[in-house]
Amino acid sequence: MSRTAFDSHSRRGGAVRVYRRRQPLRRLFLFGAIGVVAVGLMAAYHGMAGRGHSFRLPSEASLATMSVSQRIAAIAKSQVGYTTDPANSYCNKFSAFWAAGDPCSNGDTAEEWCADFAAWAWRKAGVRLPYGYGAGEINGGAASFYKWAVANGRWHPATPTYEAAPGDIAVYGLSLGAAPHAAHVAVVIRDPPGRRGPDVVNGDGDLTAFSAVETGGDQRYVRVGQTHYPLAGYVSPPT
Repeated sequence: MSRTAFDSHSRRGGAVRVYRRRQPLRRLFLFGAIGVVAVGLMAAYHGMAGRGHSFRLPSEASLATMSVSQRIAAIAKSQVGYTTDPANSYCNKFSAFWAAGDPCSNGDTAEEWCADFAAWAWRKAGVRLPYGYGAGEINGGAASFYKWAVANGRWHPATPTYEAAPGDIAVYGLSLGAAPHAAHVAVVIRDPPGRRGPDVVNGDGDLTAFSAVETGGDQRYVRVGQTHYPLAGYVSPPT
């Protein structure tokens, strides 16, 4: 995504103080040591949460029972909560899968990655797509999905007559011309009748973390800086 500035949220937790009888010094030392270990383990857990290896794909058995469209949606949803590492960077496993972007010290690569995520979900679901920077190829640029779709008859403008299917790629902020540009792409999960936007999974979102995989409900617009970019249309995967 071109950097999307959503509002941030935070949570505060309360603590309850419990008083107990005084314990012997040796037992207090033992309990204190256990507490230090527990805190360390919890810190390590939270440090790993959101990292690439903690977000596995659905099982092959479950994916085998689904259509291609359903597989794309299930694979995208399986990554919700993933965040970049380091947290204030664009270092991500989806760009690394394509060997795109700048190298990071942890083996990932860094670039704005909404399109890399969408292409990854397609590929993992078994969709054949050309990834690269030549004519007619999909890459980290959001507009590459649009250009590929137009060339292959897979572009569907956002009109009341088109109901997006799971696995479609929603394109936002499309600007046409000699060099088409788009602000963002997202993976469609569903497009309920009577609503103006689809439910999606956003790669490189910015609501729950700086650069994360997040859901969006009835997402007709994305906000980039101070500008709201509208949904332009959908790209359906090849069948």
